[in-house]
Amino acid sequence: MANQRLSSEERRRHILNQLKQQQEPETGKALSEAYHVSRQVIVGDIALLKAQNEPIMSTSQGYVYMRDQAETHRFERTIACRHNRAETEDELTILVDHGVYVKDVIVDHPIYGEFKAVLHISNRVDVRRFIEQVQSSEAALLSELTGGVHLHTIAAHDESLLDEAEHALKERGLLVNDG
Repeated sequence: MANQRLSSEERRRHILNQLKQQQEPETGKALSEAYHVSRQVIVGDIALLKAQNEPIMSTSQGYVYMRDQAETHRFERTIACRHNRAETEDELTILVDHGVYVKDVIVDHPIYGEFKAVLHISNRVDVRRFIEQVQSSEAALLSELTGGVHLHTIAAHDESLLDEAEHALKERGLLVNDG
């Protein structure tokens, strides 16, 4: 955006079009710099777009316009995992190496109830970015609030990929045991 001042409505329309055209997440910082507004203004713009039923997801890598993924990820399930912080990269790498898309992480906090965060991780590059963000921020993982226990919604184009990924996690001791 050259030094052109846009109205709030025009800026939101431009942001929406930008997100629709991109394949990778766009950070709030990058959007704020591109449109010469504060990060808080972008947060407000995204909130208003979501309120208009635009399928924008806030992920750890930035904002993503969620295209219909029904064709590429027809099969979906929720798995229960347990591991420490150091095993997070291993868990995510096992999943993506089996062709699995990691949609989110969910924990059930004893006081506040369910917390859910969109991850949007589908390959090793996404895993690396997520791990780098965790390391640089020093923020607690959601699973650290519940002793390492957490859920993931995972998806794939073939149910056998989900089965294989789940088996690999079980072999590594990263799934919650049934008994």
